[in-house]
Amino acid sequence: MITASLVNELRKKTNVGMMECKKALTETNGDIDAAVTYLRERGMMKAAAKADREASEGIIAARLSADGKTGILIEVNCETDFVSRNDNYVAFVGEIADTLAASSAKTLEEALAVKLGDISVEDFVKAKTLELGENMRLRKFERFDLADNGAIAQYIHMGGKVGVLLEVSASNGDTASKEEFRDLVKDITLHIAAAAPKGLSRDEITADIIEAEKNIYRAQLAAEGKPEAMIEKIVEGKIGKFFSEAVLLEQAFVKDPDTSIKKLVEAKGKEVGDTLVVRRFVRFGLGE
Repeated sequence: MITASLVNELRKKTNVGMMECKKALTETNGDIDAAVTYLRERGMMKAAAKADREASEGIIAARLSADGKTGILIEVNCETDFVSRNDNYVAFVGEIADTLAASSAKTLEEALAVKLGDISVEDFVKAKTLELGENMRLRKFERFDLADNGAIAQYIHMGGKVGVLLEVSASNGDTASKEEFRDLVKDITLHIAAAAPKGLSRDEITADIIEAEKNIYRAQLAAEGKPEAMIEKIVEGKIGKFFSEAVLLEQAFVKDPDTSIKKLVEAKGKEVGDTLVVRRFVRFGLGE
């Protein structure tokens, strides 16, 4: 006989609805472990059936180690904003973030394989798909490990719609503990969230992107009737402006448009008596 207490026990183990739990126990003759396996397998099947449905809502979350030397950024998607604001879903994303922060995963593939309890993160997501009835996925994962002195920083904006992970290095070991340095790092993460740079430096902007921009400018100038002999010279000038808007180090600081991020970092370095370098950053925009 499948009792209510048995069904409740399975529900606590799996977070799956009561009717699904009762059915699983019926199918497995009341064997809890077999029922858990049954639900996972069925969850995978249901998740696969929903996989083609668009999942562009969700939450971006970040975690930093206590010493500020390791940070992760994740994007976990669902189908609707209603679900993304559900406490159950928020806790679910938090559990994934905590698990991956404590792991050594460096890639999305490795992150999906990390164990969360006795199942993988990938299967944990599939189980939540079964529970909440929406297609879900761990879409993005990034991990920064500080190589030397400095800090890793994170910033989550708009309740999880935008997330930033940043690494700034220093030459001196005590610089990261200085308030001026911490303020700088915080300001840069805020800037990245707002300005959405396409790369750290010009070297990170691919030739394809640059050529696409040039072709747009050429077409615009030709439509304006500019002489063909002048077009390339004008295009080069426009590309310079493009870099100043697209490259982090060349962007005007959002809090002081008269200062570029590069100049801001140099000035703060002099203030703290150190050489500071922005090493890398990543910015996630929900569904982008």
